[in-house]
Amino acid sequence: MATITGYHAHVYFDASSIDHARSLCEQTREKFGVEMGRVHERPVGPHPMWSCQLAFGPDLFGEVVPWLALNRNGLTVFIHAETGDHIPDHTDHALWMGKMMQLDLSALA
Repeated sequence: MATITGYHAHVYFDASSIDHARSLCEQTREKFGVEMGRVHERPVGPHPMWSCQLAFGPDLFGEVVPWLALNRNGLTVFIHAETGDHIPDHTDHALWMGKMMQLDLSALA
């Protein structure tokens, strides 16, 4: 059985929602001490939209994920486990809040 070493939450946005996304990510960082990545104004890696990554340990899952669910205000959030096996992490070990989107899994090969 794989060991989950952490989680990534990717907040997706576009030009019309960038301010809301940035605020949501900054609030999450401040409230929970999660690591906030760069705010990408282009698709990066397997992600089909602009996004910002939030990284956190398994111990914060029960706090961060419900908070994102209640505060995302229409933004799509893609959450996946980190086990070191990138394809299953982004498919079998993943959750979507909002619209499910097609990832570019070739970026993980």
